[in-house]
Amino acid sequence: MPRINLLPWREELREQRRNQFFVALGGAAGAAALVVFLGVLVMNSVISHQLSRNAVLEEEMKLLDLKIKEIRDLEEQKDSLIARMQIIEQLQQSRPEVVHLFDEMVKTLPEGVYLNKLKQNGKKLGIEGTAESNTRVSAFMRNIDKSEWLTSPDLEIVEVVARNNKKGASSGSRFAVNARQVTKVQPGNGKKVKQAKRGGK
Repeated sequence: MPRINLLPWREELREQRRNQFFVALGGAAGAAALVVFLGVLVMNSVISHQLSRNAVLEEEMKLLDLKIKEIRDLEEQKDSLIARMQIIEQLQQSRPEVVHLFDEMVKTLPEGVYLNKLKQNGKKLGIEGTAESNTRVSAFMRNIDKSEWLTSPDLEIVEVVARNNKKGASSGSRFAVNARQVTKVQPGNGKKVKQAKRGGK
């Protein structure tokens, strides 16, 4: 019976399978490399797109910051103008008070009292003068207290002084009185300005 050697056939089959395995392995490696390459391209594209969007957003934010700064500057200018309008309105309303003040000083001044100095600091008045007697000073203070435009008389100093006149030597009183001017302008008179301010907001 003849013998058949099957070893070469088996070796060829084994070699063929080994070659097929390496070919499949190489194909899988190539496919994996292609997938990785495509993934990198896609990610780079996504990152580039996101970076461009971020750049656009940053530019928009810068523009918004500039607009916000302009709005704040306009708000400050508006507040400054409103404050000036209120001051001007109060000055216009209080302008006649100066006339009333001097007119009232004449009305409250009794006979025998002479003013040497009148100083005003805000609504506070400092009045200095001379009088023929302390009684005249008291009458002057009572007139101030009854006045419509003056109030709160406060005697700071009164002293007897000697005077020389044509009739000879005599005595009188030197006095200093503090008082307050009554204002007819109330802080809330600028209603139109304040309403305009509220309406603007």
